[in-house]
Amino acid sequence: MTNRLRIHQASIRIGALLALVSAAPALAYDGQHSWVRFDPHNTATAAFNQPFDHSFARQWEANPPKGFPTLAPENVAAMQAAIKRYTDIVANGGWPTLPDVTLQPGASGSAVDLLRQRLVKSGDLNSGSNGLFGYGYDDVLERGVKRFQASNGLTPTGLVDKRTIAALNIPAAVRLAQLKTNLGRLQELSRTAGKRYVMVNIPAAQIEAVEGDRVVSRHAGVVGKIDRQTPLLKSSIHQLNFNPVWHLPPTVITKDLMPKGRDMQKRGQDVLAKYGIEAFGSDGRKIETSKINWANLGTAGLTYRQQPGPENPLGFVKINFHNAHSVYMHDTPSQTLFGRNFRAASSGCVRISGIESLAAWLVKDQGWTEDKVKEMKKSGERLDVTLKKPVPLYFAYITAWATEDGVVQFRRDIYEKDGLGAVASAY
Repeated sequence: MTNRLRIHQASIRIGALLALVSAAPALAYDGQHSWVRFDPHNTATAAFNQPFDHSFARQWEANPPKGFPTLAPENVAAMQAAIKRYTDIVANGGWPTLPDVTLQPGASGSAVDLLRQRLVKSGDLNSGSNGLFGYGYDDVLERGVKRFQASNGLTPTGLVDKRTIAALNIPAAVRLAQLKTNLGRLQELSRTAGKRYVMVNIPAAQIEAVEGDRVVSRHAGVVGKIDRQTPLLKSSIHQLNFNPVWHLPPTVITKDLMPKGRDMQKRGQDVLAKYGIEAFGSDGRKIETSKINWANLGTAGLTYRQQPGPENPLGFVKINFHNAHSVYMHDTPSQTLFGRNFRAASSGCVRISGIESLAAWLVKDQGWTEDKVKEMKKSGERLDVTLKKPVPLYFAYITAWATEDGVVQFRRDIYEKDGLGAVASAY
């Protein structure tokens, strides 16, 4: 074989390899110690271009790391270390305030220098970068911005937009106060959490399934609106309803269904017929929708149900646990909500992205697999499954926490429970 032929064949192999690499999804850090597939069409990861190690990728495929549980007992010491560090930051004057100017890679000027200084102060940028003023918004600074965004519950785009500026400008003293407040919450919950449980962190709009001190799966969620807050609670998951009937809760009836019913009735339209909802009287008899007067307050006392189907707000599975607030966790047909930065949009219940893996994990000791769960979604079959052993559940409110790798996480104080007013929630 001639040298020229060998070179030609090698070029073909290299070209094929490069094509394969460029077509394959990369991995990106999601800000909660988890690596996710990089999808250029996914707004959550579109601009997050960390270096890609293919040997690591193969290991990741076999055993994807899920990171540290938020309620891990080890996080108490990490929180105490973070409090000491932030105490020093505050004692040294905190960090600079950035002007309300959008910044992106390639920018330069005094605002970029302030951004670099701000990220060095909080540890999102290596201290060796502190003297690199005048270098502009380079790759090093972009990575620092992405790290900050990810650890503050923002999509890591690298673009310093209004939300990112608002988060950057939360004073160090406020962040220190949040760490101190949340240390008590973490200490209480980490003492009671067992080896196998589900935790919903309301401010993070995030759900963790934990077993043996490791995160089995982590899910984006949608939690209650500011005026319909998801409650704090401790309970146990005891049942799954596949392809459930939706029984409209009182809040949805009075705040959503009746106003929409009145509006549509004025236009000669039937809200129940449009959404496939049935109404029943106190005697259990079905009521013709044309006979319902939405202006009558007594209409709120009727019972409303929606049968399983693609428009059912519960999606294909509902997760039940005993509580005094009539809330539950469930799938949803509105999957686009999970791509938002701010996900307080429900009436108090918790919607879960990728709920198939969570449902399978809950009943894995009863012979269920994720494929079997997906088959239930495909078939539309109505089925209730009672767990042989209920799984502890925590609805927690943690806006600041640290993990044993030294990463400090902050989330919006969406319900203003930290006692700091709107300053820690306005981004």
